[in-house]
Amino acid sequence: MSPFRLRPRGALKAAVIGAGAFGRHHASKYRHIDGVELAAIADPSAEVIKTSMATHGCPAVADWRDLLGHVDLVSVCTPAVTHAEIVRAFLNAGAHVLVEKPIATSLDEADDLIALARNAGLTLTVGHQERFVFAGTGLLEHQEVPQTLTCWRMGPWSGRGADVSVVLDLMIHDLDLVHQLVPFAVTEVEARSKALHGTLADEVHATVGFSNGSVAHLETSRISNDRRRGMRAEYKDGVIEIDFVSRKIHNTTPRALKPLELGDPLGASVSSFAAAVRDGGTALVRPEEARKALSTALAIDDAADRAPARDAYAAVAAAR
Repeated sequence: MSPFRLRPRGALKAAVIGAGAFGRHHASKYRHIDGVELAAIADPSAEVIKTSMATHGCPAVADWRDLLGHVDLVSVCTPAVTHAEIVRAFLNAGAHVLVEKPIATSLDEADDLIALARNAGLTLTVGHQERFVFAGTGLLEHQEVPQTLTCWRMGPWSGRGADVSVVLDLMIHDLDLVHQLVPFAVTEVEARSKALHGTLADEVHATVGFSNGSVAHLETSRISNDRRRGMRAEYKDGVIEIDFVSRKIHNTTPRALKPLELGDPLGASVSSFAAAVRDGGTALVRPEEARKALSTALAIDDAADRAPARDAYAAVAAAR
């Protein structure tokens, strides 16, 4: 039997499923939101269960199912392959859900979750936190569409997210931003990949074409010796290049942008989610948008799987 009781009138009861690197941060954010009580954490680790009260100020359970029906909102921070099952269960139990990216690992799963949330009148949002950083620059407010986008996201192996390819693990962040800047249908996808730790791609170079003629080149690696992250958007009237590591923006277009302030995108994401639940509003990241990024990510994985074997670095050189 669950040790948790249905909440009394007052604060919204929140839970975090998965107390890994992201889950611990989610728990910290909930503790600082007015009107929200961090009620529990679910994680199979005996150490987490033992130390949760001291670390997070709330109890922990080994099985997330013990929390069904006992919380109002939940962050799902478990491996990507488990997202659909856990999100579905909490939506069916009447809880609002913030799930870390990706929303699911198949389009059928994503469609099922979106329909379930819509029919139940529940908030479902996805942890594309970098949208908050982008929104802060004002770039998403402009209507002009770039002709060419180039995105790079490179970093060393950490072992996290290895249950899915680097596309679903990391590139999907850039795909979400690309779709915000180019709101047109994807018409063509080419990709090359390289796997070092197992059979799933650890490095991918992709080219995505859109119905309006725009093209996006994306380079993502979780096995790089260097840590680089940025985006270059080429317009008819100039170029905007953002270096997320140095936090510099180079802008030759006539459109004014605010300085790049990384701030606390996770805190903003969790607070936006809680506000949407409390006020009945819409979270910044709609699940339909996360589904679009997932669709392109899966198309890139498929294109990489079908591509003739050749050196991934040659592929990105050709794309440039």
